[in-house]
Amino acid sequence: MKFLCDVHISIKLAKHLNNKGFECIHINNILDKWFTSDSNIAKYSDANNLTLITKDFDFKNSFLVNKTPKKLIKINLGNISNAQLTEFLDRCIFDIETIDNNHNQYMIEIDTHFLKVTI
Repeated sequence: MKFLCDVHISIKLAKHLNNKGFECIHINNILDKWFTSDSNIAKYSDANNLTLITKDFDFKNSFLVNKTPKKLIKINLGNISNAQLTEFLDRCIFDIETIDNNHNQYMIEIDTHFLKVTI
């Protein structure tokens, strides 16, 4: 499974996912770095079959209206520490992999008590 972390997601999370054996790129290392537009992030994500991890509500709207990015993880956990986000994602990763293996297009919203999946 391959991920792309948006600008508001810590580079530490990208490194953590790489250390866990996943391919994970942070937007600050590609394209126009933190200046990259949301539409270019979505296009890059789709072109490279990456699951975009973001806190940005605009990507949810883009998925619902335009079906891009094709694979999206929307973090709805508020102001939590990087360690807490990493721990939470570790607990969800098996379910995320299962969804990714079974669907070419999806949005997973991660909340404190549930994963909401939109196909």
